[in-house]
Amino acid sequence: MFSFANPYLLYLLLLIPAVFGLYVLARIARKRNLKLYGKPSTLAPLMPDASKYTPGLKLVLSLLIIASLVIVLARPRAGAKEETSEVQGIEVMICLDVSNSMLASSTDDPKGVSRLQRAKLILEKLIDQLKNDKVGLIVFAGDAYTQLPVTADFVSAKMFLNSITTDMVPTQGTAIGAAVDMAIASFTPDEEMQKAIIIITDGENFEDDPIAAVQTAAKQGIQVDVIGLGTTKGALIPLGKNGQFMRDDNGNPVTTRLNEEMAQQMAREGNGIYVQGASSSVVKDVDEQLKTLATSNLEKVTYMASAEQFPVFGWIALVLLVIDVFVLERKFGWLKKINFFSR
Repeated sequence: MFSFANPYLLYLLLLIPAVFGLYVLARIARKRNLKLYGKPSTLAPLMPDASKYTPGLKLVLSLLIIASLVIVLARPRAGAKEETSEVQGIEVMICLDVSNSMLASSTDDPKGVSRLQRAKLILEKLIDQLKNDKVGLIVFAGDAYTQLPVTADFVSAKMFLNSITTDMVPTQGTAIGAAVDMAIASFTPDEEMQKAIIIITDGENFEDDPIAAVQTAAKQGIQVDVIGLGTTKGALIPLGKNGQFMRDDNGNPVTTRLNEEMAQQMAREGNGIYVQGASSSVVKDVDEQLKTLATSNLEKVTYMASAEQFPVFGWIALVLLVIDVFVLERKFGWLKKINFFSR
């Protein structure tokens, strides 16, 4: 079976008729300009080295080079075969707080990196450590939404992670309990599968009872780990880049603080650990805690391994390019006396 890794790039082949059309227009304009100086039959002897055929030959070579390079970019593949593998791992659901308070500085420095940006950096490094595990992503503020169902596709996980903003959830607030409940429901029904929930938040919960949700998870054998972001000193919540800060109904600036006591209690009730997000060992600590869970046989991964064919077209493009270099616009010396269209 023949296929392309990037089939959408084949639309670049439309350049071929476009280039051909420009060539035709250029030749028509050339003939029109020559007629301004006299009859073509009279002017021909004045241009003995001008060839009728090499411009067309160079055009053909150029079009073939374009076609070959487009096919290289589209990455043709052939000779596909099925391969199977079995891996050992666990399932991890990540619950990421995207409430407006996550825009505040993650440190005591008002101009420090935001809590949300710090969370993304932590998760990106943590996902790299998961390797054979499966991961899912839930974002929450006043409501919780599944951003990525549990999957072994870490490339997609990072892609979704980079696109997260505080505008993703229309209802503001912090509903940690709803996020935990959704995470519990997102795992596969396999009871033997070891599962863990990682909550990344500043701990300010206003909507529900996160402790009850965590206790429910623990009863089902799900480990709950918590990463706290921000400081107990507190920080203002910036609005855009104009130096303005969020204010309450009375016009006073809103200060958001890390509720470390709440975060630690959730970790205790969930048989997991609490880690301060500012710690340099946060990824290492969480990874080691996840490794305390016994790995299980995940489903067999079946995929198609295809032999890349683009090097063939790369060589074709290179050969044509070399030929094009040696094909000049003037006549070949040994073809000057030959007229292909006369008896």
